[in-house]
Amino acid sequence: MRALRSVLLALLLLPLHAPAAPPVREAPVRVFAAASLTDALNDVGTHWQRLRHPAPSLAFSASSALAKQIEAGAPVDVFASADLKWMDYLDQRGRIDRASRVNLLGNTLVLIAPRGKRFAARMEPGFAIADAFAGKLCTGEPGVVPVGIYAKQGLEKLGWWPALQGRIVGTDDARTALAFVERGECGAGIVYATDARISGRVETVAAFPSATHAPIVYPFALVAKARPEAQAFLRYLRSAEAAAIFRHHGFTVLED
Repeated sequence: MRALRSVLLALLLLPLHAPAAPPVREAPVRVFAAASLTDALNDVGTHWQRLRHPAPSLAFSASSALAKQIEAGAPVDVFASADLKWMDYLDQRGRIDRASRVNLLGNTLVLIAPRGKRFAARMEPGFAIADAFAGKLCTGEPGVVPVGIYAKQGLEKLGWWPALQGRIVGTDDARTALAFVERGECGAGIVYATDARISGRVETVAAFPSATHAPIVYPFALVAKARPEAQAFLRYLRSAEAAAIFRHHGFTVLED
């Protein structure tokens, strides 16, 4: 009888000593970002891992292409655009969490040439830019890709657009334009300063005056229905540690 009572007591106490359920693993944050953010966000992702988070899933391309994919329902948590236009595009369609949106970074637009083929250029109306270099000029697709939008604004403001329009090669993003100039397939290019500084195969000819184009702004936001982990990652992107990384890569941190 005593043995039976012991067995019954053990059965009653069993649930109290059952092993706890394993903790739910944090899912990698899924990020769509402008191609010009590649090096900086890869670096940020490395530091995020050191804080014992899983490596973020980073996809880089033209902001326009990424925005269209998000609109079509691509599974993404965070979107980082190279201009306001494509973030506005998603905002107007209810595809981002408007309250999370922040204009985080800035950049500079520059004119570049293949290394060893640098040419002189005065960034002012009246300069004969068409005679300054041979061949094509590469930049993002004008009117579509952010860097191409800024480039066209700058060329129009300087009065250079009519002379160069027929020589422009529009690419998918700033990094592709950079690659064309690196290979010498274009005699000049217009990219971001942060792109030009990573390459040893191009030279910066000059920076476009800021008054010649709209401010280069990188807005970040959570995509609608982003997973909870994404909120912590977006907060980290706004941290002092992340700001130092962005500055190291040549970006201006707009939240200073």
